[in-house]
Amino acid sequence: MTRMLTTWVGIATLAATVTILPAGAQSNLPSATDKLRITGWALNMSNIATGANDTIQITIDGWSSLAQRQRLIDTFLEKKQNGLLRELEDQPEVGRFNFPGYFGPDPNNVMRLGTDIRYAMNFPGEDGGRRIVIMTPRVMGFAELRNQPRTVDYPFTLFEMRFDRAGKGEGKMAYSTQIKFDKKTSTIELENYSTEPVRLNNLELEVRK
Repeated sequence: MTRMLTTWVGIATLAATVTILPAGAQSNLPSATDKLRITGWALNMSNIATGANDTIQITIDGWSSLAQRQRLIDTFLEKKQNGLLRELEDQPEVGRFNFPGYFGPDPNNVMRLGTDIRYAMNFPGEDGGRRIVIMTPRVMGFAELRNQPRTVDYPFTLFEMRFDRAGKGEGKMAYSTQIKFDKKTSTIELENYSTEPVRLNNLELEVRK
């Protein structure tokens, strides 16, 4: 059973996802130029494999430009979720995330080998820290595409992470997410397939040379 992520999406992530979707006051905020490696723990508190945890590694080799961001905004407003998905798939790879210690079933090799990141932006945080938002198409295997379960309606993976000046941080990851636009309220709605996003704890950010 799905539900709107009223706590995380409604407050923190929706504010962060403004960097991806709604145009407006934040359009002139810069992204970063450095390359990063982020490591930490992913703790699944959803109704799917509750309590499962593993190490996560995120590498960022580049950042999305403001022009790319605006293109995604315009595409979503004009062509909705399916158009945004296709446009995001056409964006260049800017990084990758994986779970290097994972030993469970992995038919699509997305857990151990990883998934491409197609959108990443960096924003100034409090006291010299930073806030990083990542969005990428969720990899779907042959069986999922053939059988067309409800999960195919949740084609995005979203991250929001916050770091202090020392590079220590935490965040959340919504693995299967759909994005809608409410014309009545002119707001973005994000819905996760599971009951709660994955918590990202003990994150450490390393600037790579």
